[in-house]
Amino acid sequence: MSERERIEYELRGKTLTIYLYMLKQGKPVGVREVQRDLKLSSPSVAFHHLDKLVRLGVVEQDPLGNYVILKKVDPGILQAFVNVGKFSLPRVGFYAVFFTTIAVAYVVSNLKFLDVYALIGTFGAAAVFWYELFRIWRRRPF
Repeated sequence: MSERERIEYELRGKTLTIYLYMLKQGKPVGVREVQRDLKLSSPSVAFHHLDKLVRLGVVEQDPLGNYVILKKVDPGILQAFVNVGKFSLPRVGFYAVFFTTIAVAYVVSNLKFLDVYALIGTFGAAAVFWYELFRIWRRRPF
């Protein structure tokens, strides 16, 4: 098993949630801060997952005892998302917006001569992408 496969296998559940939290914070975080902000049952649970991230080589502890991201990884579930600043957006959202824009532009520019097949194609594609966006957003890991 390669290092990347091992990281993808280990980086799930609460460990993934803590990793994503650290990415969004963009600054060193402490055990109690993680526990409080993610509403974990105790600091030892936060420490366990932070320690797991350290063992994976993704996070390191600074001299003050806080944890910082050492390297960014892209586990499989995150490949469906694009980071825009501090926001993580599903990739299919861009396609949904694109096809919706094309469909509306088609209707506005050809109001008198609408083609049923063009309407079905553009609005159908937009509907499929919006459906997929909803499904991915509902299952998001953060």
